Amino acid sequence: MTISDQTPDLGKLGAFELDDAFSPEMARECEQLGYGTLWLSGSPPSDLKSSEALLDATERITVATGITNICNAPAAEVAESFHRLEARFPGRFLLGLGVGHPEDFGQKYSSPFEAMTRYLNELDAAGVPASRRMLAALGPRMLKLAAQRSCGAHPAFSTAQHTREARTIIGPDSILAPEHKVLLDTDPETARQLGRQASEMYLQLRNYRTNLIRLGFSSEELDRGGSDRLIDALVVYGSTDSIVARLEEHFTAGADHLTIQPVSADRNPMPTFRLVANALGVNARS
Repeated sequence: MTISDQTPDLGKLGAFELDDAFSPEMARECEQLGYGTLWLSGSPPSDLKSSEALLDATERITVATGITNICNAPAAEVAESFHRLEARFPGRFLLGLGVGHPEDFGQKYSSPFEAMTRYLNELDAAGVPASRRMLAALGPRMLKLAAQRSCGAHPAFSTAQHTREARTIIGPDSILAPEHKVLLDTDPETARQLGRQASEMYLQLRNYRTNLIRLGFSSEELDRGGSDRLIDALVVYGSTDSIVARLEEHFTAGADHLTIQPVSADRNPMPTFRLVANALGVNARS
């Protein structure tokens, strides 16, 4: 679909954190730093109460689920919650949707494409417009569905090469909003150690492994914590200049918006959010 004036403004940068870890104070600071979107990860439940709390705590920033998992969040409940948020905070909420992973849902997990298509049909019937939803998409088929049935795609745990290929698939008229991990450390040894810890869960999931192999990594590089080449591709670290250069690769490759997922030993994302916002010139808002 073509982006409409109903689609929330995501801004250049998004701030990514677990929905139950994103405090109102953090949300307000991200808004002041110039972030356009707060992305709530960890499969927020269908009541969308964590999104509502952050919308209530801020003034203008977009709040998005990154993602609501269609395997455990019934479409009818999500639609009801969407309309509640829209009534209170018109135009500020984006429903990010994903199909989860077979490792988590076993027999409940069906063909991702068919499951997502059915779910989108239910949202259509419940009046949730395509312009207000976005799909977590990695493979070509899901990327095409994202372009046809939502305002765009939100790929995670990938590279600028994937961003370039995804832009070709979804065309010029859909939003492309990838996520990338950022680590404030200039020492490759310690950065890779933390990067492997942050990547461990993803590297055990079939969807992400398939995508990385599609991008040219061998299956051996995905095992035993991931090769140095793999971790260096998936986790940005180093000097401020090198971090900026790596993140800008996504925009050069066709991204409209980039979601920053901080990686740190102390689990405090704010130093990373501050550095990236200042370094990429998003400018604090008055």
